[in-house]
Amino acid sequence: MNDPIHITVTESPGERIDRWLAGQTGHSRTQVKALIKEGALTIGGEVMTDPTHKVQEGEEIALVPPPVKEAAPEAQDIPLNVLFEDEHLIVIDKPAGLVVHPAAGNWDGTLVNALLHHCRGSLSGIGGVARPGIVHRLDKDTSGVMVVAKHDDAHRGLRRLFSIHDIERKYLALCHADPRPASGTIDIPIARSTKDRLKREVDWSFERPDAREAITHYRRLEAYGEGRGKVAGEPVASLIECTLETGRTHQIRVHLSATGHPLLGDRLYGRAGLAGLGGDEEHVVAAREAVRAFRRQALHAATLGFEHPVTGESMRFETPPPEDFRALRDLLRAL
Repeated sequence: MNDPIHITVTESPGERIDRWLAGQTGHSRTQVKALIKEGALTIGGEVMTDPTHKVQEGEEIALVPPPVKEAAPEAQDIPLNVLFEDEHLIVIDKPAGLVVHPAAGNWDGTLVNALLHHCRGSLSGIGGVARPGIVHRLDKDTSGVMVVAKHDDAHRGLRRLFSIHDIERKYLALCHADPRPASGTIDIPIARSTKDRLKREVDWSFERPDAREAITHYRRLEAYGEGRGKVAGEPVASLIECTLETGRTHQIRVHLSATGHPLLGDRLYGRAGLAGLGGDEEHVVAAREAVRAFRRQALHAATLGFEHPVTGESMRFETPPPEDFRALRDLLRAL
């Protein structure tokens, strides 16, 4: 919300001005209320800071947002793989190892720092601040496609698409063993772990008040090392495609781990090595060592499809997994 709004009231609704302006402009009542308290509203040329003021017929109302403030994070020249960009949004292929938001332990060198530099001059502000609008996140060690808004309208539109699940999100994952059946849906709520603040956990009781609905659809694409798994007849690992219906923190990692098939490399929810894979053949040793050395969860956001929040254009982006993921997959294929 950056452009001045001028309205002459033609009827007297007797409604609170923050609620009425929200309805007139399409912006949230919270945003409008904050601007009013900051002195951005005038009625008949006089500043009005009371958001409960009742609108009256004939009032000349002007809402003039303050200039966009510079974002607190520092803009940093960090290379980005840009898949699409216009004046409304930017789509990037995030590499594994790049943190999305500045936070304790990672105050710089993040995607936000990179976007502040790359989009310098084209950010018209999210909530009155010149910053990129993050509507979904990928974990630091997850690679793949992300979309980011450049202004409030695009941000609001993308948030709506995510909130109603009207967006296509497919991930590629390398997991232990072989999910059975080969395709299906994991529909188990997820809550914050009661033992580790960094983790999430499934709510098998389906009764925890803090748990949120979480739905992951999956299908097996490839199986590796058939018959060599820990359980007789099972493969040692699989490549699966996961489609998210909801987007909870660590959702795929938590769901797969809870059902007995944690991601390869996932030290938080899984284990090191390949359970049950014995033998001294060269290709077996190579695969075993590669899995043990893989220091991140083997997860890649491969597909993102959505309707452009401003133009309405249908958009779909696909990226292949990065080199480390492909190299590990190739070694597993040799099994």
